[in-house]
Amino acid sequence: MRAMVRLLLPLCLAAAAAPVIAQQSTPASVSVAPHARDLFERDWVLMNWALKFHDSDHDILISESEAKSAADDFRKMADTNNDGRVTPEEYRAARAFILARY
Repeated sequence: MRAMVRLLLPLCLAAAAAPVIAQQSTPASVSVAPHARDLFERDWVLMNWALKFHDSDHDILISESEAKSAADDFRKMADTNNDGRVTPEEYRAARAFILARY
């Protein structure tokens, strides 16, 4: 019985700690999305903006390098408190700005 408790106790503690670990913030230096193009493929407003200003070869496709450039510009636009992260509120505000202006 003691052997089973010694075996199960670490597993139970790890399972209990998992939600806490998952809620910790990600450092700003860590790339959350490894492919910048995914951001634009999920949002038609950002895709149209990226195509208008960052499609340098005018092929109506966003290459990975064009997407990285567009993502950098979007982050500069959206990150109003300059903490290196774009919160959902900042994202929505920048998206609304792009939609209204462009």
